[in-house]
Amino acid sequence: MEQMFVSDRSSWPFFMTWQSQSGARPQAFGAGEGVHFETPDGPVLDLGALVYQVNVGHGHPRIVAAIKAQADRLCVAPPNAVYPEKLALAEALLAKAPPGYTKVLLTLGGSDANENALKIARLVTSRYKSIARYRSYHGATLGAVSLSGDWRRAVVEPALPGVVHVTDLDWGTEGTSIPRVLELEENVGAVFLESVVGANGVLIPSPGQLREIREATLAHGALLVMDEVLVGFGRLGTFFGFERVEPSLYEPEFAPDLITCGKAITSGYAPLGAVLVHERVADAFEDKVFACGLTHHAHPLGVAAALETLRVMDDEGLVQNAATLEPVLLEELDGLVERCASATSRRSLGLLGGLDLTLDPAGLDRLRAGLKKRAIHVHVKGPKQVKRPGGAVVFSPPLCIDEDTLRDGVRQVGDAIAEAEA
Repeated sequence: MEQMFVSDRSSWPFFMTWQSQSGARPQAFGAGEGVHFETPDGPVLDLGALVYQVNVGHGHPRIVAAIKAQADRLCVAPPNAVYPEKLALAEALLAKAPPGYTKVLLTLGGSDANENALKIARLVTSRYKSIARYRSYHGATLGAVSLSGDWRRAVVEPALPGVVHVTDLDWGTEGTSIPRVLELEENVGAVFLESVVGANGVLIPSPGQLREIREATLAHGALLVMDEVLVGFGRLGTFFGFERVEPSLYEPEFAPDLITCGKAITSGYAPLGAVLVHERVADAFEDKVFACGLTHHAHPLGVAAALETLRVMDDEGLVQNAATLEPVLLEELDGLVERCASATSRRSLGLLGGLDLTLDPAGLDRLRAGLKKRAIHVHVKGPKQVKRPGGAVVFSPPLCIDEDTLRDGVRQVGDAIAEAEA
């Protein structure tokens, strides 16, 4: 396919997100294939799945064809419309969840999935407080960013009132403080958790930690919302991340009340998110008004992309591939810790890995330049993003990557780190 790139220029008629416009560094981008995407300088190895969403890989012909076919059949519909693909997708998502889930709200993406989960928790419990981690990211809309511990909350404060942040999974923190906070705080309607904290540095709870939190929410009448936007859809080698981290949450009595999804639900091929709702919550809306909904919720093109994404994941064994390659990624990260003086520790599950660094800002800039020279995309995090000195690198390649490409890519990242240390 012939690529069409926009030439460089000094200003643009649209915003470059999450950066000042005068210092913006846009990326000319073209279609890709598999684990590579195209730029004017040639293909780039994608070890970040773009923004953690391209789990099936770039340019998958089946998903592209499904979107085109859906546009021919039904290209636009109101949010309460009923059509075959919407029914099939809802049933397919519920089949992936633990027993007891009966309803799905199809949203625009992960941020408003969490936004709507926040609303659902308030509607059901009539409590206005929520608990979330300081080390977390739940999205960019006002309610979702209010839940986040990420730097993006501070720049828009005062945020939504009622969010209580805790140091659960923070550096040097043992165990979880959430059960104690639930004892001390009144009017807590929900606890929002990523099963593994992703963009804030790949922080993995200890065995039993999520179970302890779940038991506490049940004891205090708060809902448990599992945010699977980044780690769901196979990233950790299981369909949902909490299945990998705490299998007991698949038991009927401990299943989360709500599961939020986004990003890889369509592998990024179209906008879509979802809130999966357990019957213990869904039943409350049989007579109560379900006061949620937006014009483009359950958009047919996003629904078609998601439905085909699920089929591709099953047909190509992508969840199993992430599980199979887990020890490979871990071994390669161990190798980086051994060979790179600035690489101090690593964490990894499935095809999500974090590597802690001790580089100063200039060193991180050299690392970014070294990665660009090697045509590798991976997530380089500065101290502000991971709330610790030195920064980190987060690996999250498409789940279709093979072992040789993964090993070579991680080793090239190591070469760039070693070069940045000089």
